[in-house]
Amino acid sequence: MKTLVAGFFLTLMAVSSALADWVYVSNEKDNTISVIDTVTDEVIKTFPVGLRPRAIALTRDFRHLIVAASDSDTVEVVDIANDTVVASLPSGDDPEQFALHPNDRWLYIANEDDALATVVDIKTREVVAEIDVGVEPEGVAVSHDGKWAIVTSETTNMAHWIDTGSQSLVANTLVGQRPRDAEFTEDDGKLWVSSEIGGTVSIIDTASKQVTRQITFEINGIPVDRIQPVGIALTRDGKSAFVALGPANHVAIIDQQTLEVKDYALTGRRVWHLSLTPDESRLYTTNGISGDVTVIDTHSGKPVRSIKVGRFPWGIAILPEAHIPE
Repeated sequence: MKTLVAGFFLTLMAVSSALADWVYVSNEKDNTISVIDTVTDEVIKTFPVGLRPRAIALTRDFRHLIVAASDSDTVEVVDIANDTVVASLPSGDDPEQFALHPNDRWLYIANEDDALATVVDIKTREVVAEIDVGVEPEGVAVSHDGKWAIVTSETTNMAHWIDTGSQSLVANTLVGQRPRDAEFTEDDGKLWVSSEIGGTVSIIDTASKQVTRQITFEINGIPVDRIQPVGIALTRDGKSAFVALGPANHVAIIDQQTLEVKDYALTGRRVWHLSLTPDESRLYTTNGISGDVTVIDTHSGKPVRSIKVGRFPWGIAILPEAHIPE
């Protein structure tokens, strides 16, 4: 009897200590956001937003979700307490990706049709600056120290460096063909840029703004032209990196220090973007064509769950348990 009681309490403690983070996923074809509970790994609700939602992100106070509604030509601000759009920002035409400055105010937005980066103050809802960049801007990143904003241009094949102090373009770095995503390492010493058609990830030294290494990928049985790097996620401890490989239907697992590919994890079809849980024990990926999210155990590097969401899931953001509204 004592053994049964002890077992019961151990189970109860395990359940109560589980981290119930929420995963927000934008469904491009449904014009909705799906929300997944990470304890059950099930969709707990879905709510409407603007047309063709793509990039999404949470504000740093975790009170709002920012959504790039590309075909509505706006960036929407959603109150996570009631899942309603409370503001539409003057984003410029066809916003796809964006990144929020550490000041939790300046939003750097890529406007693909206009070859512009638009900077919007999300508090005043005013345009701070419009900065000319390369043709078809796509990926956006802001350094953790707030000094740099990066915009990648798909046709110009460059990473453009914007000084956030002057809101001006100060340098360009040539990378592989059709760059999509950009991410700074935790110490801001390196910038990772994925090149979809080039099939590479460029590692750029922040100080010199020069490419120091290009990572390539090879998966048995998959043609090289189907290996198309897009979304990137980097662990805070500087040990691991994860790169979504598009129609290759795999995520590459990379050692951040040696820059060697350690393994590949199978996902759903056409993996786009990915995000780590706050404790970095699991990775969630959006798989556009199969309309699902793959859950990967970061310790084993193996997929553990597939979750059906809406049509063509694209963007992803994770809300920590402590900030989930009551």
